[in-house]
Amino acid sequence: MIAARLLRVAAIGAASVGGLSGALYGLLSGQSRHARRVIGLPTAEPPNADGTYLPTDATGRAHASSEPALDFAVLGDSSAAGLGVELPRELPGARLAEGLAEELERPVVLRTHAVVGSTSRELARQVETVLREPPRLALVLIGVNDVTTRVPIGTSVRLLEEAVTEMTRAGTAVVVGTCPDLGAIRPIPQPLRSVARRYSLLLAREQRRAVERAGGHAVPLADLLSPEFLTRPVELFGPDRFHPSAAGYEMATELLLPTLCDAIGAWQGAPVPSAPRRSEAVEARRPTRRLVARLNLRWGSRTKPADS
Repeated sequence: MIAARLLRVAAIGAASVGGLSGALYGLLSGQSRHARRVIGLPTAEPPNADGTYLPTDATGRAHASSEPALDFAVLGDSSAAGLGVELPRELPGARLAEGLAEELERPVVLRTHAVVGSTSRELARQVETVLREPPRLALVLIGVNDVTTRVPIGTSVRLLEEAVTEMTRAGTAVVVGTCPDLGAIRPIPQPLRSVARRYSLLLAREQRRAVERAGGHAVPLADLLSPEFLTRPVELFGPDRFHPSAAGYEMATELLLPTLCDAIGAWQGAPVPSAPRRSEAVEARRPTRRLVARLNLRWGSRTKPADS
């Protein structure tokens, strides 16, 4: 379970900075049990929305097109599969297939290969299935379970780079949404949450480098989404407070769609802006940054000259 796995990650992190004391281990263990009770286990698989999506006219009605269909594959973990939504049309794959059909004005055939609980170790199996009939475009969302199951970052990054390389060599344009910020998940208490944040952001940074080396396109979801998820958790997280809600998935797909179109040279909107290496909002929430800000504020109030 997610909380128990995060406890093990936290233990390793604490040990790496000087040893894990009995008191700290007890604290993290208690936090793990609390998070496990709050988050719970998935009770159902996400719905299936695979199929053909047609462009729509001005009235919103689907219409046939003489353009050939675009094959679009979705790989990865529960976030790619859409765990947490109730309706097929709310799935990230479905939203993106619909958006692609609208932007490209051609049919889009969606095939979802993502499996709940997957890590980067399972990507090779998904890629093997995908490349039996290589699609024109693929989206990969992976990373959270690599953190919670303690897959070494070097291993995780290498496996992702190999997967992206295989697909790009087969003629598939690949977009990867990098690991989200686990520090935004409120049921994980501190200090467990800070450890999870550190590992997830480090993995996301290395994933981005690997994807770009392999010829893919990376979208840094932690940098782009964390400010919103931190300030609107009730709206953007689902009932388990761990997986996104339909609104959370919608926000993510709005960020992914331009890059998906751009990856196949079909984006007709404004130029796709360069994504930040790290957002100011995420950086500002780092404990050390907040501490320095408070010290500066306190020091400034003490040294401010009195009114004349």
